[in-house]
Amino acid sequence: MRTPVYITANNVVTPLGFTTATTFSEMLEGKTAIRLQDNQFLPEPYYAAILSEEKISTQFNAIGNPANFTKLEQMLLLSAKDTLMQNAEHITDRTGLIVATTKGNIEALGANSLFGENRAYLTELSKLIAQFFGITTKPVVLSNACVSGILAITVAQRMLQHEQYDNFLIVAGDLVTKFTLSGFHSFQALSSLPCKPYSRNRDGITLGDAAAAAWITKTKPPKNGVQVLGGASCNDANHISGPSRTGEGLRKSIQWAMAEAGVDPAEIDFISAHGTATKYNDEMEAHAFAATGFNATPLHSLKGYFGHTLGAAGLLEAVLGIQSMQKNTFIPSMGFDALGVTKRLRIIEAISQKPIHHFLKTASGFGGCNTSVVFKKLS
Repeated sequence: MRTPVYITANNVVTPLGFTTATTFSEMLEGKTAIRLQDNQFLPEPYYAAILSEEKISTQFNAIGNPANFTKLEQMLLLSAKDTLMQNAEHITDRTGLIVATTKGNIEALGANSLFGENRAYLTELSKLIAQFFGITTKPVVLSNACVSGILAITVAQRMLQHEQYDNFLIVAGDLVTKFTLSGFHSFQALSSLPCKPYSRNRDGITLGDAAAAAWITKTKPPKNGVQVLGGASCNDANHISGPSRTGEGLRKSIQWAMAEAGVDPAEIDFISAHGTATKYNDEMEAHAFAATGFNATPLHSLKGYFGHTLGAAGLLEAVLGIQSMQKNTFIPSMGFDALGVTKRLRIIEAISQKPIHHFLKTASGFGGCNTSVVFKKLS
């Protein structure tokens, strides 16, 4: 029997708030962080969810000097600090650190950067976070496209179950930068309006800033805990940027995660899906959910609130899914209008209350990577 693994503390930093509770409250009020932007990143205005450096620095002053850290570092450290303050356990010599991101401090490579080029290395980012909190084990860096944040949970689960560590601090983050915007702009993948996952009128993604953190442990919490029941990852190897048309990779990751969790589709109360609002991603997910028996399961994408936060998305959305489960509250899929995929999906369109005991989080990314994790609320 596998050792049970639990998430006992978490936090998110988004343009909607600096804590999980604040961000979730803003979502309940139907607010989105996506705004029309007009800056130097692109020659024309574009929609994105961007957290101002001024707001970040003001908040960060409480724990350090903003001048010594990049915007992303400040967001990650703030999120981790709040998580550690909530937690009953302390960092020891058997505490691990996982840093999940796609591009990290990519802007450090720019000519106008105030930091050296070495700051762009993901290993340097992970060392900085470890040193800030006094974590002495060697940090683990996960940079596997847009599944990075949720994959970090499964990697931590496996390492804990193999008795390599007693607990883990996981942090995930990414920013809207000229580099990332230019890439999606070259694909003609940016939405002309705030993104509309699974909708007939969707026309692309919206990008966003975010950081998230979680504490994962083998120690069962006395209350308000969440168990990681099962997780799996599968690469469909379809294309460097295009998802499998049949959803085979995502289907397999869902089936393997469910098998490890020991639950069937009828026990999953809702799905926190990836839902990027691109034509092919949403269609691929619909095929995978149909093939795994989830046509009638309530489902949402949170991209309409924060945009696509790349490597942060999986952990950000898992944390907010945990909040939904603990509050027994379904969050609607912002931006959805009419179903625009060929398979039936039960998109959550309004806030509603219902007992929630299990939920499934899925993510997919460039290169054909797919990850799924099943969570259970502890009674």
